[in-house]
Amino acid sequence: MADDPLTVTPYPNSKLVFRAQGLYGSAGQTKLSFIMDMSLRFTDGCYNGSSLSISGINPASNPVREIPIVGGTGIFRMVGGFAIARTYFRNFTSSDAIVGYNVTVFDSKGFEL
Repeated sequence: MADDPLTVTPYPNSKLVFRAQGLYGSAGQTKLSFIMDMSLRFTDGCYNGSSLSISGINPASNPVREIPIVGGTGIFRMVGGFAIARTYFRNFTSSDAIVGYNVTVFDSKGFEL
């Protein structure tokens, strides 16, 4: 289970924009991978209260990976898209990581938001 802060920059003291809330679990037998079902819930600005839903495999051993955006709530209702994830920091002892997400979403008519 997760309830992780997501900030503007990779620095932990950066401005909080939304929270990643949901589930993830081990999904790889030979490489570090996770199955994820997460809501990215916005906590600030014009998107406050809206969320994006991510669901899919996150091959965390890859330095860059693509994870599908399968929907959303509020202003993001009926969207689809993808998130490009990059790992900035990983501590295997504490299981802590800092991961950057670059998110692209499209509305139901195919227009990029």
